[in-house]
Amino acid sequence: MATVLLVRHGRTTANATGLLAGRTAGVRLDDVGCDQAALTADRLAAVPLVAVVSSPLERCQQTAQYILDRQVGTPYAPVDHGLTECDYGQWQGRTLAELATDDLWPKVQTQPSAVVFPEGESMAEMQARSVAAIRRHDAAFEAEHGPEAVWAAVSHGDIIKSILADALGMHLDLFQRITVGPASVSIVRYSADRPNVYAINTEAGELSWLSKGIQSGDAPVGGGAGHRA
Repeated sequence: MATVLLVRHGRTTANATGLLAGRTAGVRLDDVGCDQAALTADRLAAVPLVAVVSSPLERCQQTAQYILDRQVGTPYAPVDHGLTECDYGQWQGRTLAELATDDLWPKVQTQPSAVVFPEGESMAEMQARSVAAIRRHDAAFEAEHGPEAVWAAVSHGDIIKSILADALGMHLDLFQRITVGPASVSIVRYSADRPNVYAINTEAGELSWLSKGIQSGDAPVGGGAGHRA
């Protein structure tokens, strides 16, 4: 299958002040977030992307635009609501410090599969729709561009963590063990047998090796020789 680069948006004004922005309109990258997005765009510039799919929220579209501006070609650049932020319902717009005192907080930390945000969506629903969106796009890009195609999905922390948990075969209740920082890049390649996770939460390092394609097949016993330099 194709290879997807899961990119979290850069830091926002809400992130910097400890606010759970959720789907609030008008939340944009701060100066640090712009620098982070520019660095990620530079890292991806050596990788010819067939598409950059973004959440509809401003912070993701800003980050996606940085990536698109550094591409030599003109990748397909749709917006997909399946990759939008979790609907945190009544939690949206509140500070993390305040939410940490809420009765629901411990369950979010230890049993997210059972969490339904008040007047929002469940974390299980969040994972199901985001994983479905990623797998749908991945299959379509492979069908159009071949198995060596590489594309980027620009989304949010909990969304990307839930996609990675699925790819790793982890129960959603374990997804809080995964860290996904602002403007980080995680790499997943799906196949007929299973997903393969090549990287999680990378914030530095060159990625030009992706332009040469990823070898498919069985997992190498002992770890193998790594990617082609």
